[in-house]
Amino acid sequence: MTSTHNIKALPIGPQVEAMPAKRPQRTTLNGRVVSIVPLDPVAHADALFKSACGEKNEALWLYLFEGPFATRAAFDSHLQQKASSEDPLFFAILDKSSGDAVGYAAYMRIEPTHRVIEVGSILYTSRLQRTIGATEAMYLMARHVFEDLGYRRYEWKCNALNAPSRRAALRLGFTFEGIFRQHMIIKGRNRDTAWFSMLDLEWPKRKAAFERWLAPSNFDANGRQKVSLSEINAVET
Repeated sequence: MTSTHNIKALPIGPQVEAMPAKRPQRTTLNGRVVSIVPLDPVAHADALFKSACGEKNEALWLYLFEGPFATRAAFDSHLQQKASSEDPLFFAILDKSSGDAVGYAAYMRIEPTHRVIEVGSILYTSRLQRTIGATEAMYLMARHVFEDLGYRRYEWKCNALNAPSRRAALRLGFTFEGIFRQHMIIKGRNRDTAWFSMLDLEWPKRKAAFERWLAPSNFDANGRQKVSLSEINAVET
């Protein structure tokens, strides 16, 4: 037992302003090549079903909680459930040149009191993967979390076996924190979960890296990047 007279000598975390963060709402975030909009199970279903379903797209669902979907009816029901959810709160990613939905992502495990929030349930169709819009979407969502909503911790979690997702987290500037063993059972299989985070005090440098990479001047006439985001983040760290 600790006596009262020496309690001040014990280590304790620094004091933090207790004001809660704002809960995310269904809003629109506009970028140069993509927009983040509330998921609409009617307006976005056709494009998403075409790009995310069918045998050739089954791999997109390998590490997600649901899917793949064999029928349009099953997929429509899936979108309706996601669009009505508050946590996770889902957004479609729209390609601005075509207006089509090319993916979706969600804010989830939303904890305004502790100012902690996660980005997850990310579905990138082949039309979005490895494009400028794929990175811009994550930039827009991160900027909204830190600058508009006032969160201090932004999380990324994925199946520990999902190597592309782990690489993406590091490329985007998240820090690897470890593995939660036997964390979940997904589709009847064990899932160990890799945890990553980005903090509010790190955001100014991460933002600068995102914006330097996303700048049109970072791409040649064929759309190839001149400097990678990983290289920029390595310098900014």
